[in-house]
Amino acid sequence: MGSLAHFLQIACSWIAPLVILLLKRDSLFVKFHALQALFLQICFLAVSIVGAVAFMITILATLPASGSSAQHVPPLVMIAGFGLFWVAIMGSWISVLVVAVVYGIKAGRGEWAGYPVIGRMARQLLQF
Repeated sequence: MGSLAHFLQIACSWIAPLVILLLKRDSLFVKFHALQALFLQICFLAVSIVGAVAFMITILATLPASGSSAQHVPPLVMIAGFGLFWVAIMGSWISVLVVAVVYGIKAGRGEWAGYPVIGRMARQLLQF
């Protein structure tokens, strides 16, 4: 179930780790891995929201500069902002994918492997 929490977060986002965390409260090992996966998804969601807000601010800030020309060509800042937003989201998603697979394999082997920062937070929350 610990491996499943890591692997299912790829397809089901934060829902699968939360369900596993709630269903397997008796196993500290499963709770540890499900909590890590849940925290990772919360971090990914936060990065996505911050990126989307920054992109929307970029769009709103460049709208007055675009004027009312007949060509309706978007300003260069808007195009660059979209590119940066896309790179940030895809980079974050690939990072989540790699971390989920690596730590899912470790959980399948029975290892108490923790994510670099999130693992410490999960250990402190579970008090072990």
